[in-house]
Amino acid sequence: MKHPLRPRTRVRLPAEWERQAGVMLTWPHADSDWGDKLAAAHAEFLDLACHIAHYEPLLIVCHDASVRDQVAADLGARQVDNDRIAFVLCPSDDVWARDHGPITVYQEGAIPLLLDFTFNGWGGKYAHDLDDLVTRRLYATDTFGTTDCRRIEWILEGGSIDSDGQGSILSTTQCLLTDTRNAGMSLEQVEMQLQQRLGASRILWLHEGDLEGDDTDSHVDMLARFANPETIVYQQCDDPADPHFPKLQAMAKELAAFRTLQDRPYRLLPLPWPAAQYAEDGHRLPLSYANFLIVNGAVIVPQYMDQADEEALSVIRRAFPDRQVVGTPARTLIGQHGSVHCVTMQIPSAVQLPGLGKTVSAA
Repeated sequence: MKHPLRPRTRVRLPAEWERQAGVMLTWPHADSDWGDKLAAAHAEFLDLACHIAHYEPLLIVCHDASVRDQVAADLGARQVDNDRIAFVLCPSDDVWARDHGPITVYQEGAIPLLLDFTFNGWGGKYAHDLDDLVTRRLYATDTFGTTDCRRIEWILEGGSIDSDGQGSILSTTQCLLTDTRNAGMSLEQVEMQLQQRLGASRILWLHEGDLEGDDTDSHVDMLARFANPETIVYQQCDDPADPHFPKLQAMAKELAAFRTLQDRPYRLLPLPWPAAQYAEDGHRLPLSYANFLIVNGAVIVPQYMDQADEEALSVIRRAFPDRQVVGTPARTLIGQHGSVHCVTMQIPSAVQLPGLGKTVSAA
């Protein structure tokens, strides 16, 4: 963007590394797209949930009581304390909580507000009617206590934005300007929405960079992430023979041109490039180590059974020296074109989660 935005109200989108009340997961179920991979998806969700529960509480959305019973039993068998889990029975189309869960902002300093943006299945690509109702159903059953929630009739997915907590938002024009979301809106109009809704003072737009098999139209959480207000971690491609090489090299140049709020170049940490993996129908999968999740005291990083897995953990440790860095299996998740960050949504610390240790129905 050419000029700084000036938010009219004191709204702030917190950074993911700020203190959290918990993490939301929407559990896979038989009526979603997993087919014969459902058991493998359940296993990867269990691993992820156990990692998260070691650091903070869980809000688990279950399609029905049978899913809840299985999840509760399996987590209990892994010694996860039920008092650290809030179960909500709520129908869903799929598991991508990053995009159908609430985006939380702080008003006037520390007053949280849940924003329920419209979700249309990444531009109408997939079923989404149930997912678009998840946040309002959770709110209607007091899942978030007295925290207020506002419905926004504008399409925005959590995976398409990343915040430094100080007014800078990282995003991609490929996603936010696609006509299948908010048709006909100019870049300036999109920026005004991000200013008004999220308190953005500036948008760092990436025009380059995409991954084959990513059906979100280039969500930024698969490409580049803030690690702190001066550091960006990004997915590089260092293989000139790979079709991704030109676009990800161009994206790296864009990142190098960005400046911090102190007008300094960002510290840039490139993540290793994993070997290509393919779906059963032959299309390439969008493997990315940038799709990590930050929780209280730790960073949880996807692992793809690739030689680059350990190097990715090492880079993340450099980016987050004061946090533990934990790998979690994500090969089944990436088979559905998403990863660890895509299936989670952090709930900032000022939001209440009064249902811990209970099961509530929002069906």
